[in-house]
Amino acid sequence: MIGAILGDMIGSPYEFDRGKKIKDFGPLFIDRSKFTDDSVMTIAVADALMKAGIDADEESIKCELIKSMKVWGRRYPYAGYGGSFIQWLASDSTEPYGSWGNGSAMRVSSAGWLYESIERIREVARWSAEVTHNHPEGVKGAEAVASAIYLARKRSSKEDIKAYIVENFGYDLKRTCDEIRPAYHHIESCQETVPEAITAFLEGTDFEDCIRTAVSLGGDCDTLTCITGSIAEAFYGVPEELKDECIKRLPAEFLEIIVDFSRYKKEEPLEGDH
Repeated sequence: MIGAILGDMIGSPYEFDRGKKIKDFGPLFIDRSKFTDDSVMTIAVADALMKAGIDADEESIKCELIKSMKVWGRRYPYAGYGGSFIQWLASDSTEPYGSWGNGSAMRVSSAGWLYESIERIREVARWSAEVTHNHPEGVKGAEAVASAIYLARKRSSKEDIKAYIVENFGYDLKRTCDEIRPAYHHIESCQETVPEAITAFLEGTDFEDCIRTAVSLGGDCDTLTCITGSIAEAFYGVPEELKDECIKRLPAEFLEIIVDFSRYKKEEPLEGDH
C-alpha cells in the first residue's frame, strides 16, 4: 500500500501534463510532492477492509467502504477529488454513480494484499469499485490492478502477469512506453490509465525505475504513478529511504492505518521485501 502512496506523492507535481515526459526529471521528491485524493482513498479502503474482516460478505464490505470513504474524504475535502465523487462525498447517498474513472483503480491496492486467492481478491476489488464506480470499465480497472498486485506478491513473472491481465481483462499491453508517451495526455478513465500504468511497471527494472517510467508518461500522473507504484511494491518491495521520505509527509492518522495494515496482513510494520 505504501507503494501506491509513494507513487501518488511523486507523481503529483506533474499531474495535468506539467512534466517534461522524461525519466530523469530530477529528485523523486520536491517541495510540491504531496499526497492527494489517491492516498486518502487508498487509506480509506484499507481501513474499511480491515474493519469488515477477512471473511466478510459483500454487504458488510460495501457498508464499511461507503462509511470509510465518506469519513476520510470529508476529513480531507480538498485533496483533489473528481467532481462526481465530490458530490457523492457531500451527499447522504450510498448509491454508485456509474463512473468509469480511474479512482476505482488507484484506491484498490489493499485488496491485492489481504486475501489468499485471486478469486477472492477480484471479488473484493469488484465490490470496492462498485460502491461508486459501477461502470464495467471502472470495475475492470480495479480488478486488474488488484490481480496484478496479487500475482506480483506471489512471485509470478512479469510475463505471466502480463498474460493474465491481457487474457482476463483485454487490455492492450503490446505498446511500449516509448510508443505511448508522445500522444498520451491527461485523461481520468480506467481504460486509458490502467494499461499505461501496468506497462510502466512491466518496463521498470526496480521500484524507482517503475516510478520514473510512470511519471515520464505524463497524463493523470499522480493516479497513473500511484497504480504503477502499487504493483511495483508487490514485485520489488520499496527501498527504506523512500519509505522514510513518504512517512515524513503523511499525517499521523495515515501512519496508524499503514502500521495496522502491515500487522493485519501478518508482516512487520513498514518492512519491505527486497
